[in-house]
Amino acid sequence: MPLNDKKLRVTYATSSIGVKFDQKATVRRLGLTRLGQTVELPDTPAVRGMLHKVRHLVTVEDVIA
Repeated sequence: MPLNDKKLRVTYATSSIGVKFDQKATVRRLGLTRLGQTVELPDTPAVRGMLHKVRHLVTVEDVIA
């Protein structure tokens, strides 16, 4: 399976109240606006970096196609 076909399922799990502004902005850039919301994103180095920055606020799963 090529790298571009892989997806990650990201769920907004913990509130961003009280965290730094750049972390709140990163959660928004991932497409997450509400707690409990889930989005599927491509598995790219840029997305992985964003997820690493907010790893304490989200849960990540691999999507099996």
